[in-house]
Amino acid sequence: MVANLLVALVALEHVYILVLEMFLWTRPVGRKAFRMSLEKAEITRVMAANQGLYNGFLAAGLFWSVLHPDPAFAYQLKLFFLGAVIIAGLYGAKTVSRRILFIQAAPAALALFSVLLTG
Repeated sequence: MVANLLVALVALEHVYILVLEMFLWTRPVGRKAFRMSLEKAEITRVMAANQGLYNGFLAAGLFWSVLHPDPAFAYQLKLFFLGAVIIAGLYGAKTVSRRILFIQAAPAALALFSVLLTG
């Protein structure tokens, strides 16, 4: 139960990132979240929307893993999608900002640890 809750929270976080990147990128809340000027946000708008779409796919996979009726398959889905989030977070932390390590990778790692404990 705790593991599923943590996985669902990581999924919700990625829905939020999707909204920020696809719909709020050039708005004050999106620019503040990603610490950028309006000019840079306008230039990178299409790229951000693409990133947002990928975050949506991660969220969909995580929700799928929580809702799937076959526990063995659901476990495999959780491992795969949490692993993908962790790898994306590590890469983002290395190439963009260390903040991504704590915002994206750490919650997914905590959820993965919880899933492994209950699996």
